Amino acid sequence: MGARGARAGAVYEVGRARVFQWRIVAASFQRCATLTSAIPVRVWDLPTRVFHVALAALVTAAIATAEAGGEWMAWHLRCGEAVLALLAFRWSWGLVGGRWSRFASFVPAPARVVRALRGRAQAGDAVGHNPLGALSVWAFLVLLSLQVATGLVADDDIATTGPLNGHVSARLAREASGWHAGWGADLVFALIALHLLAVAWHTLRRREPIVRAMWTGDKTLPPDTPASRDGASPRLLALALLTLACAAVWAMLRWAG
Repeated sequence: MGARGARAGAVYEVGRARVFQWRIVAASFQRCATLTSAIPVRVWDLPTRVFHVALAALVTAAIATAEAGGEWMAWHLRCGEAVLALLAFRWSWGLVGGRWSRFASFVPAPARVVRALRGRAQAGDAVGHNPLGALSVWAFLVLLSLQVATGLVADDDIATTGPLNGHVSARLAREASGWHAGWGADLVFALIALHLLAVAWHTLRRREPIVRAMWTGDKTLPPDTPASRDGASPRLLALALLTLACAAVWAMLRWAG
């Protein structure tokens, strides 16, 4: 009787081991199925992508013309005014744009940032901007808005004044000029450098095609990932918002002149 019990126990243990093995195999197949079923999902709508490229080009041109000085300062002012219109559009698009372009989708909550710093980011944390990327985006929007605002009232004490300089006090103009050419410019350079380093690290180290994703608008994600709206209606809305932003900047400059 004891021998039979021992044999039965051995058979039971072998059966448990095989069931455990089959569960591992099934889980592996499930993970593989999830990976192979990933599909391109529209994350960045066309207006956001156009904004990104246009802002990069205009900020680069603003920096280059400021460094050139002289007659190029007139173009520096024009670049700043164009950046102002783009920023006005982006602040509004962050409220009504595609799902992953809205500010609500990349609020840099402390818990998300801590998870990212510890290397424990959840899958949903990086569909659009990851937590650290979200901090970078907010820093760019706020800093560039401040940089444009100070440039509007600045005076370089040589030959160039901002279009709103005559509508503020001399003290405010001096402080704005000091920030615009000093800390403001340095922080913009630092953010650009950090941004480029982050893109290089994600592309070369982590093999994440983030440049391609920003260009095409699509990321390879699980099929249940919500996509951003990017049809004709959202694009027409974006065009209307951009037109309003340009008109508002034009009206402000006409009033200032």
